[in-house]
Parts: sequence; C-alpha cells; structure tokens
Amino acid sequence: MSLGISWVLGTASILVLMLLFLLPWRGARIRLCNHYGRLMSPVVLWVVRARVQIFGKEHLVDAPPAIYVSNHTSMTDIFIGMWVCPVGGVGIAKKEVAKIPFFGWAYRLSGHLLIDRQNRDRAIAGMTETGQVVRELGMSIWMWPEGTRSRDGRLCPLKKGFVHLAIATGLPVVPVVVSGAHKNWPLREMTSFYLTDIPINVLSPIDTSAWSVETMDQHLDEVHAAMAAQLPADQKPVAQVESV
Repeated sequence: MSLGISWVLGTASILVLMLLFLLPWRGARIRLCNHYGRLMSPVVLWVVRARVQIFGKEHLVDAPPAIYVSNHTSMTDIFIGMWVCPVGGVGIAKKEVAKIPFFGWAYRLSGHLLIDRQNRDRAIAGMTETGQVVRELGMSIWMWPEGTRSRDGRLCPLKKGFVHLAIATGLPVVPVVVSGAHKNWPLREMTSFYLTDIPINVLSPIDTSAWSVETMDQHLDEVHAAMAAQLPADQKPVAQVESV
C-alpha cells in the first residue's frame, strides 16, 4: 500500500509542475489531468482492492461530447470517474475537494470546476461557467448528480443541475452506474479497504434535444429510473424496494 501511495504522491507533484507551466491553456490542463487520471487511478484501485469491470465501453471509446452522470457511494467512485471519463471531460466537484493535500491542489490547477453546493447562487454560476467551457472547448462533462455520497449505497434523488446543463448545451446524457463501491471503501473508513468486485455499466446515451425546463421532472425521473434498473437490490432506491 505504501508503495502505491508514494507513487501517487510523486506523480501528483510532477503533475502540479506541469499544470503550472500550462496555466494559460485551460483545455490542455483539463486533458493532461484526464490522461493522469487514466494512469494513476488503476494504481489506487489496486491499492484499495477494487476489482473493476466495465460494461458498455463502446459508449466511451471515440465518443462525441456528452454529459456523464454517475452514482456516488464511496471515495472509490472518485478514482473510477477519473479512470472512466473520456479524455476531454470536464469534472465538477464540490469546493471542499480543493482542500485535500496534493490531489486538491492539482484539481484547483487542472481547469476542472469547483462549485459551492451550500450557496445556490454560486452553484448556478458554476453550472453556467461549465456550460461556457464545454461549448468553447468542445468537451464532455462528468458529474455525480446526487449531490453527495449515499450513506447506505442506495441511489438518492438526482439534483437538477445536469438537466440544466443538457438543455443549455444540447449534449446527450450518458448514465454510468457503479455497483458495490460502498462495500470496497466504506463511508468514514478512510484506511479500511475490502476486496470487492465492482461492475460499471455505461448505458446508452439519452437524447436531450427535446428537453425543456417545463418537463424537467420527467427527465430527472427518466435518468433516475435508468440508473436504478442497473443496480443490485441493496442499492436500489428505498421507495422502489418498498413497492416491489
């Protein structure tokens, strides 16, 4: 484990230096971090004993820009996202991420976006900035629309931010469903890792060209239902379990 952590910290230090050099070019910084995530994340996933298998890779390889939305139950999900997100994907994270040593500093320099979930006006401004970056640079978006990690692994209600972004950008929405990560690196157990098989299902893109603000709740339900259908029984939404 110590060897893996040392490797991650060492490469992160090099990454920070490269990001400082690329400060004038936001697109280059974002893509550099995408490549770094693809190199670093498999090492972290090996260290935390996560055995990941991806289904639906055809929706990631040479894919056009899209909004990738994933469920969030564990720190493991962060590194899965960094690994799975196509190169040219803009990440959206809560502002607290910037406080994490090394990783947070690199994220702040990366060109990816931080939003203040506690302040509605600032959160909306962050989403607006995301839409502008995506349009200008021709990039994808990666986000966890539940807004926070699920405490018990079950899928939570989705926030409306990704729907606003889909309407603003016209990009399709691609649900990414991660199963079992909450068992691998449980909430509040920062140094406890459990050998876990984690299937990842990348679903077919959902066309958003007809989406509108007036039908927002319908779109939220559509994406939520598509994600819930791919989850095991112990991760399905409580309301859905009770209705079975």
